[in-house]
Amino acid sequence: MLPRLDEIETDLLARRARAEQEGWLGEIEGIDLTLTFLREKREESQRGFVRELLADKATSG
Repeated sequence: MLPRLDEIETDLLARRARAEQEGWLGEIEGIDLTLTFLREKREESQRGFVRELLADKATSG
């Protein structure tokens, strides 16, 4: 899941740069909001992954 989130973030950043060049303020605001949600999702996924690793280590050790 994390690699896909990285791809989406890269695309959003490119779209944001274009929106800045064109002066599309509403689009910039929407992209910024989406980036915020995406980054929160990435952090949530990373925390879940770490929890899984710790749980596996605790049960196997």
